[in-house]
Amino acid sequence: MSASYDVDLDLIRGIVMAVRFTTRGREVTDYAVVLVAQRGVRKETIRVYDCAHGHNEMHRYSSARGKQPGITFHSGTLGEGMRAATDEVECRHHQMIEGWERQ
Repeated sequence: MSASYDVDLDLIRGIVMAVRFTTRGREVTDYAVVLVAQRGVRKETIRVYDCAHGHNEMHRYSSARGKQPGITFHSGTLGEGMRAATDEVECRHHQMIEGWERQ
């Protein structure tokens, strides 16, 4: 089963966490957690957590260089990684955006 939801983290600044995932029974088999921020008329991807290569991976984005190579960020199951990613984005989205702006 596939599901998705968006979390408005900061309505004034247009910051959204988009979560997409697929499950088989209770097991997460695929996911992406994407932090997006409105910049003028553009929506910019700030950070992506996913399992596109079969493990929990994080990609930073920079305003100048775009998508950076992925790094493993969690050694647990895909479900644990997805929950860790959503927690990380909810708690640190302002710092992630500041880092994106500096690069």
